[in-house]
Amino acid sequence: MHVYPFGAVVGSDDLALALTLCAVSPSIGGVLVRGEKGTAKSTTVRAHAALLPQVTVVEGCRFSCDPTAPDPSCPDGPHPAGAAAHIRPVRLVELPVGAAEDRVTGSLHLGKALSERRAEYEPGLLALANRGVLYVDEVNLLHDHLVDLLLDAAAMGRSTVERDGVSVEHASRFVLVGTMNPEEGELRPQLLDRFGLAVDVAAPRDPQVRAEIVRRRMAFDADPAGFAARWADRDAEWSRGIVAARELVPQVVLSDDALVSIAEVCAAFDVDGMRADLVTARTAIAHAAWHGRTEVTREDIAAAARLALPHRRRRNPFDAPTSSDDLLDELLGGDDTDPDPDPDPGPDDPGGGSAPEETAGDVPSDSAGRSSSTLSSASDPYRTRVFSVDRVGRGAAGRRSRAVTTIGRTVGSRRGDSGPVHLPATIRATAFAGEDDRQVRRKIVEGREANLVLLCVDASGSMAARNRMVQVKTAVLSLLLDAYRRRDTVGLVTFGGTGATVALPPTNSVDVAAARLQELPAGGRTPLAEGLIAAAETARRRSLRDPHRRTLLVVVTDGRATAGPDAVRRSLEAADVIAAQGLSSVVVDSETGRFRMGLALRLAEHLGAEYVPVGEVDADALAGIVRERAA
Repeated sequence: MHVYPFGAVVGSDDLALALTLCAVSPSIGGVLVRGEKGTAKSTTVRAHAALLPQVTVVEGCRFSCDPTAPDPSCPDGPHPAGAAAHIRPVRLVELPVGAAEDRVTGSLHLGKALSERRAEYEPGLLALANRGVLYVDEVNLLHDHLVDLLLDAAAMGRSTVERDGVSVEHASRFVLVGTMNPEEGELRPQLLDRFGLAVDVAAPRDPQVRAEIVRRRMAFDADPAGFAARWADRDAEWSRGIVAARELVPQVVLSDDALVSIAEVCAAFDVDGMRADLVTARTAIAHAAWHGRTEVTREDIAAAARLALPHRRRRNPFDAPTSSDDLLDELLGGDDTDPDPDPDPGPDDPGGGSAPEETAGDVPSDSAGRSSSTLSSASDPYRTRVFSVDRVGRGAAGRRSRAVTTIGRTVGSRRGDSGPVHLPATIRATAFAGEDDRQVRRKIVEGREANLVLLCVDASGSMAARNRMVQVKTAVLSLLLDAYRRRDTVGLVTFGGTGATVALPPTNSVDVAAARLQELPAGGRTPLAEGLIAAAETARRRSLRDPHRRTLLVVVTDGRATAGPDAVRRSLEAADVIAAQGLSSVVVDSETGRFRMGLALRLAEHLGAEYVPVGEVDADALAGIVRERAA
């Protein structure tokens, strides 16, 4: 347990340490905090920002220029030598996930443009965050166009605005802090790598710690001012420590041996590029300064690597982060430590050992002694064909289907009170239209939207042949990977045995969907109609919550409906209902072999769906087939 300033209790010292090291050396690049809901991620970030030393800025400068080294290209400058200055607290600027692009980068001051007929730049959040902290809660839900803006600003330390007749460049150096719940989806790899450090937090399991958290929260609610006063001395001590460490940083020596050790650790962790080495070195120096040392030690390198490397080690969106402690001890020559205690034995394993892995040859019977269920794992995913929803939608910006959205190509203008301003159309309407037609015009932008990719997967006995189920799971896993890259929401419905199951309600976490897929057994009859009905109902319920997010239904089956004498008729009737509702769909035919019944093709015709044999989901394999046929 770590007693944090402001009286908060943090379950892991790593979170407090990571935030503090970035305060000591902002060049580290910020912190990503990952954890389940209710673990005080946002509370800790805001509390820490209040402890940061104050900054001195040029009086009246909207871009927080440093009086000792003002930005020569500052839009409010140039600032003369000896310009008036004042001291203020460091800003914590919060970037909402639904912010408009012009609010982030800044844009033309519309009021002055219309009333005074002059162009003036209105700063955005990136300008406000200069020399401060830019905080993004639920950063994994941030739209791609905003992620691109953050990547540019984080890489260059500057923000350039070329829009609406405005051409401005200004400094934008900030400590980027993001919090997220991994169950709601992962970050784009490019943005993940921009966070210097990453920390995973979880709620403590110790009852005494949990009770202390509740006790302090209730004390704060009863008397906020008194609670803060009780911790004021500790807050001031922490702030003085940050100031002292900043002053010590230039004196810290990173020896050649220490630098080689950092390079060896980064190479052993198999990270991409050189950013990991730079961040680890900067973090180790900051860690030494925070502890009052003037030379980087093994302890500093180990602490830095623990925070800077694990999130860069991931090679696949579906791979979980791996433990780094044992590898660090081995690389840095640490002493042997006691092994982790054995996990608690499960109810089916009183001896504490693991149960033997079930294979395709193990065929457990159900309670009636009838059918079997087999487990098989997917192979490595591949690049899939691009499937999209018909027509033009109006959903959130993404990378799948055509839509009128917030980013993309401007195709026209409209009247309205929200959305990006179409400046030329507004000026024309103001200058040449009649009194009744003088209204701000908004851009109509056509780009790409994210969809709900709803997978309806056959898990019946006809799929139980090991090779077929492996092929199906690989295709579905590849579709999940494609959904991850296109920022889609995903859902998983399975059908087999006596009915259909919503294995995963619509979620932004493709990792969870992949885990459910790997656990999917196959066996029993084929209730295809029930699967289609469950998928349609899942899509309908989701549309009530998010009416603009359109659904792409992907049915993976061989088309053999065997749940009752009229199973085929009921399946085709369900398909007709789905087609009448206008739900876009794809049928992936899992039937293999020389002699085929073609039932999946018939199903696709009733659905009005695109028909794809399972072997042609792979984009590269399809290209090979096309070349073969052409030859």
